[in-house]
Amino acid sequence: MEKIEKLSVKEFMDKLYSSMPAPGGGSAAALGACIGAALAGMVFNLTTGKKFYNEYDDSVKEKINKSLLRAGELKDEFLELMDEDINAFNKVMAAFKLPKESEEEKDIRSRSIQEAYKGAMEVPLKMARKAIEIFDLLEISAKYGNPNAISDAGVGALFALSALESAVLNVRINLAAIKDRNVVDTASRECEGLLELAKERKERIIELVEGKL
Repeated sequence: MEKIEKLSVKEFMDKLYSSMPAPGGGSAAALGACIGAALAGMVFNLTTGKKFYNEYDDSVKEKINKSLLRAGELKDEFLELMDEDINAFNKVMAAFKLPKESEEEKDIRSRSIQEAYKGAMEVPLKMARKAIEIFDLLEISAKYGNPNAISDAGVGALFALSALESAVLNVRINLAAIKDRNVVDTASRECEGLLELAKERKERIIELVEGKL
């Protein structure tokens, strides 16, 4: 299958709209996070080299420049996660297609399904963990970024929160099929913590943005 990042926006949306089970919500969550990271990068790109940027001390400039580089890295990492989510889903489907005639085959199939669900859960959990980092970048962009692009920092924060919340939904739907209670409880607690932190970070960024509008 062609990598998602090679598709046009319309081609991706047509696939999302279709009856195909993948790409689905997981890839859409990764795309939302990708947009959040890209918007952070845009604000930094509109900041470096400007007169007000040159007036910052070296520590602030270094923070902006490092954040710009990291925003680009995260953008690309989330693009990769769009495909990882599809691949993980396909492994679940493949596990369900395993033979189940003998008791041995049934056992292999059952264990394969459980492992596939764990893999499918790990991808959106990875998205949620990475999405938290977007808030770090967006907060810096809201504090020091080009004031003419301040609203873009706010939009980025909204996308980042939506992406994280969406990723958590995808974690939970896979957890529902996982029998290992330790895995379920650990992932559920982590998701709750990530959600709480993300909501706090989003509010902080929006306050910074609104204070400069």
